[in-house]
Amino acid sequence: MTNVFARLGRAVARRPRTAVLVWVLLAVVAYLVAGVGVTGQTVFDRLSTGAPAVPGSESDAADAILAGSAQGGASVTLALSGVAPAAAGVAEALAPQRDRLAAVAGVGSVIDPLVLPGGVANPAAAPLVARDGHGFLVVVELRAGVVGEAKTTALHDVEGLLRDTPSLLRPVAPQVTGVVGGTPLIVDAITGQVEKDLRTGEAIALPVALLVMVLVFGGFLAAAMPMAGALASIAGGLAAVLGLSYVMDVDASVVNVVTVLGLGLSIDYGLLVVSRYREELHRLTDADGGVGSRRRRGDGAVAEAVERTMATAGRTVTFSALTVAISIAGLLVFRPDILRAIGGAAVAVIVIALATALTLVPALLVWSGRRLARPSVLARVPVLRGVLARTSDVQSEEGAFSRLAGRVQRRPWWVMGGALALLALLAAPLTHLELRNSGAELLPRGSDQVTFLRQLADQYPSAAAPAITVLVQASMEQGTALAATLAHSPHVRSVDPPAAVGSYVQIGVRPDTADPAGAVARDVVTEIRAMRPGYPVWVTGQAAHELDFQKALAQRAWIAGGIVALATLVLLFLMTGSVVVPLKALLTNVLSLSASLGVLVWTFQDGHLSGLLGFTSVGGIETYVLALVVAFAFGLAMDYEVFLLSRIKELYDGGATSDDAVRLGLQRSGRIITSAAAIVIVVFSGFVAGRLLVIKEVGFALAVAVLVDATVVRVLLVPATMTVLGRWNWWAPAPLRRLHERLAITH
Repeated sequence: MTNVFARLGRAVARRPRTAVLVWVLLAVVAYLVAGVGVTGQTVFDRLSTGAPAVPGSESDAADAILAGSAQGGASVTLALSGVAPAAAGVAEALAPQRDRLAAVAGVGSVIDPLVLPGGVANPAAAPLVARDGHGFLVVVELRAGVVGEAKTTALHDVEGLLRDTPSLLRPVAPQVTGVVGGTPLIVDAITGQVEKDLRTGEAIALPVALLVMVLVFGGFLAAAMPMAGALASIAGGLAAVLGLSYVMDVDASVVNVVTVLGLGLSIDYGLLVVSRYREELHRLTDADGGVGSRRRRGDGAVAEAVERTMATAGRTVTFSALTVAISIAGLLVFRPDILRAIGGAAVAVIVIALATALTLVPALLVWSGRRLARPSVLARVPVLRGVLARTSDVQSEEGAFSRLAGRVQRRPWWVMGGALALLALLAAPLTHLELRNSGAELLPRGSDQVTFLRQLADQYPSAAAPAITVLVQASMEQGTALAATLAHSPHVRSVDPPAAVGSYVQIGVRPDTADPAGAVARDVVTEIRAMRPGYPVWVTGQAAHELDFQKALAQRAWIAGGIVALATLVLLFLMTGSVVVPLKALLTNVLSLSASLGVLVWTFQDGHLSGLLGFTSVGGIETYVLALVVAFAFGLAMDYEVFLLSRIKELYDGGATSDDAVRLGLQRSGRIITSAAAIVIVVFSGFVAGRLLVIKEVGFALAVAVLVDATVVRVLLVPATMTVLGRWNWWAPAPLRRLHERLAITH
């Protein structure tokens, strides 16, 4: 074995301690920098949130104009309930607290209905008084120039004082309650929830994944090796996101998405490498008379097993990582920063996962020596002995998967038809897919910020921001005329009075719907954008952002899809020498992906599992979730396709018939695919236990995608189609066959 992977295996086998120490150092540094913030800020301090924007779009341009023209700074609001603002003693009780708020460094103004001339009788006080008369708002705004640490400190102090206000009013208003909210607090709530969900997901996923690997390998030693690679990949992923945050705005959800991918792939690749090593070690130690009783440095069998493992499993892992990276790199084609950030960080973590599988895990295998070929301590436990004998077997040529493949091969057309019918049934909900770009709606029900926003919408409709904002570069007279026209538009409930914003006029439009991003709001945005009043007009708001995001996806989806499809075809051709197998892989993966998305729509858009999973449906699927699930799920499907095809092709090249290669290849790789899928499902399901809606959607969708692919597709549909095609699986035109002979990367 003289290929590059075998040479890498030899190099690692000669210096295992160096490889391990380098990875320990890199992981510790990455955790300290990204997680602890020894350089000043942690990765969580640098995250942003909000409705995903498209740079250069109309809504993004309008937001930039409004931000540049803003006279004040960030604001925080206290919504009081159970107190009439004109009640006796309220003004006197509130005055000292108002003075304390005004004295906070950085505060520009403190507004409530009692501070206005004439109090609640002043018409300007109306937006600050609750609709039912039993509540009012206290709005604290910072000065425009307050930024950085001064802004953070001021907001923290203001929030604390506002939260204390209800207790100060209780002597004169015993029933008073209050909730504090505002954009800065919503951002903090989402980024804080991301950090909590990350810990929750890891706390669930890591122990259960370790348990599954113990069953797969029959002991803790072998199971710990992929886990070591996973921990290093998580550290590297956090560092990659931190680095990206200095180049572009990184949404809070990126951390969880990238971490879960790194965790899943590292375990996948480590699982394949360790399993192949044990297989090779068994062959070599059986040949030289046994496994021995002690690990010996310089053990020739161990070094050779590592070399053979890298020449086979190392090649497979590299092909797999390339296909996954290419699938996810398609996200870099799109304009929205959130997709580019996820794509860039995910590619980085895939490279790290691959590097750990090719260097760290083999180094740990060398240290373990021949111990992995011996039964573990757990195998001595009577109850576990029988279980581990089945789950950790790496030597049998016949077993459950070969028998299953045999049954499939006896009735391939029936199996293929049944599998396709099931996938079509699961994909059916896609016919009524709705896409959304949500903001605070992503927070869990019961969150203070969700309560605040609902109270604002119910009791202070005039104080709540309009769902649609129209910005025009025109005179106030022209803006007033446009506002009058908009007021008579279908599905418009009301229009706010035009207001001057620098050299622009701002008009708030309130659609006749409670859903700021639903179909009605989108129709109103489309209608306004279709107007041609003769001067520049920009429309922004949640519905406008959603339309711009969908347009940006549609414009470049074909480019991303074309790049991914072409690269996948080329890689699988170089691996198999066939043009049929790559085409079939693309088609089956599309079917698997459609089924997974259908289940996602049925669950989260239609809300069928809302009680079980603990979420409130927003009436659609987050637009960027759809994009990244397509990229990630396609990549993971290709991951398992490569695992299976590499074994089948290895057997076919060794002289087996096409049917025998499929049957034995499924036996040899089925355990690994099923085990890897089970672990990845556990990892993704751990993040479903989090409370942030977008993380739930991603974790659930990818868990379902892996489940469908590893069961219906890999062990039923693929063997059935390959049986039907027979020798045609390996067909390629003569010119391409000659090209493959020159360029193929083989064992």
